[in-house]
Amino acid sequence: MGIVTISASYGALGSQVGPEVAETLGLPFVDRAIPASVAHKLGVSLDDAEAKDETVASGLWRVISSMALVPDLSGAGPLAYSPVPDERAFREKTEQVLHEVAGSTGGVILGRAGALVLADVLDALHVRLDGPPEARLAHAQAFAELDEHIDMGTLRENDAARIAYWRHFYRRDPYDCRQYHLVLDSTVLPRNTVVGLIVTAARSRGIGR
Repeated sequence: MGIVTISASYGALGSQVGPEVAETLGLPFVDRAIPASVAHKLGVSLDDAEAKDETVASGLWRVISSMALVPDLSGAGPLAYSPVPDERAFREKTEQVLHEVAGSTGGVILGRAGALVLADVLDALHVRLDGPPEARLAHAQAFAELDEHIDMGTLRENDAARIAYWRHFYRRDPYDCRQYHLVLDSTVLPRNTVVGLIVTAARSRGIGR
């Protein structure tokens, strides 16, 4: 099985590449399942977990990306409701969920600083997707909803929020290439090439079914 973590700048097609990599490798794609599982472990409402996940410090702008949720990975019952705990607890429970995925079904994980959290996992591949801002903006606009307005300001805000997540919780920079096995400019390579390179690298590390 094994784990592939994908860190993707806004517009770098992480939400499109991740599911395709997962399907090719025969692994589950784990994106916004994380808030559901964390909410259960903390005993908080799902709305509160998402809010905590998107606002890493007072005044930070909203982290976008798709927020499509999949069932709670823990397989437990309905979520309980109580006030949001502190940020340390939130981070620890998020990391616990990531390690549970790595230790059970395996999967392709998008975001959540997975390359840092799962850095010591042996059967893992850590990938970074990026590209020039103008090219990423064009991709983001191409995949936007009809009534969604995306401009360079949107891109800068989202880039800043992702950087803030890493710095706020881990005091690290997501652009540091030493944290990844594979760094790709997903704006210049065809998507099937990007997927193929990640799949090839993953299989070389024994990842996949």
